[in-house]
Amino acid sequence: MLDDSLFDDPPRLAEVDSGGLLRLAALSGAQVRAAAETARDVGLDDLADGRPRAVVLLARPGVGPGVCRLLAALTGLRCPVPLVIVEAVPAWVGALDVVFAHTDDLGDAVLAESVSVACRRGATVVLPVAADGPVAAAGAGRAKLLSPRIPVPPALSFAHVFAAGLSTLGALGLLSFNAEQLADELDREAERAHPSHESLINPAKSLALRLADRAPLLWGLDPVSTAVAEHGAFALGCHAGVPCDVADYPQAATERALHRAAAAVGSEADLFADPEDNPGGLLRVFLVSTRYDAPGEAFERAATRDLPSADLVTPGESVNNDAVLRSAALAARFDLAAVYLGLAAGTLNGPGWPALAMH
Repeated sequence: MLDDSLFDDPPRLAEVDSGGLLRLAALSGAQVRAAAETARDVGLDDLADGRPRAVVLLARPGVGPGVCRLLAALTGLRCPVPLVIVEAVPAWVGALDVVFAHTDDLGDAVLAESVSVACRRGATVVLPVAADGPVAAAGAGRAKLLSPRIPVPPALSFAHVFAAGLSTLGALGLLSFNAEQLADELDREAERAHPSHESLINPAKSLALRLADRAPLLWGLDPVSTAVAEHGAFALGCHAGVPCDVADYPQAATERALHRAAAAVGSEADLFADPEDNPGGLLRVFLVSTRYDAPGEAFERAATRDLPSADLVTPGESVNNDAVLRSAALAARFDLAAVYLGLAAGTLNGPGWPALAMH
């Protein structure tokens, strides 16, 4: 059962958060700074020597799939080289290619084999993983290892992996970003979500409350936003045990029965409604919008006209109109909201957490 009174009771919140997850979730900015420093130390700038034949993003279980899809969306359709997302290294990988790979499982045998194959074939391999385990060992002496310097649980490592990917694509001249600006923006997002701020002005707490009472449908309004929504669903599954439907909005609109059910319900829950009379009453649509350019703004207006009862989730007007900054800020908000929700729902040592799980 959700104890929503916890959100606006900082002393109780601190007591329940015995693992300090809120503090760890607020370290995204520090993760970005550390990853950028590591990228400089390992010589990622060497990648600028020549344009690769292809960039391969190995998306293994964990934060990786969401990060890889976000990186691909940010490079866009005009990327001058093929950029592919796969689970294992393709047979054609060779010395002209760059491979970026991450896993939450340091013993990931599939990735270890992929890294070994890619290195043997002369590909440039970038690994934002810890220095111990079979994956790092597979690339020892050959791969560019960007080990995390800020210790956080794997589920909260989005910022490290994202910054490592941005640094890789930036060194290749495929994407432009400013690490310090990104870190500052993530620090500001963490400050906005500080436990001392009440739910009415705390965007992460507000989002958590809206996610709590119905089954969420996270529908992205563009490829970048949909990738952020995918990470949001991952965070909610990790911390709050909340299952989500994730889709880009044009695809969701073709699922006509679900779209009709979502459109039929108002934004406020009817406590006396019978779900059998209106199955849509169990749902809440969240239109996820990074909204960083004019086409994005136009599509957002169209989608909100189409679904006026939906919740619109954006980074806010205070975040610069930069796709990297806005997508990262929104991903960090989902992380923080998921931790808040997990603490209040009892899935992260909060009220209702099984006693055995505390030992």
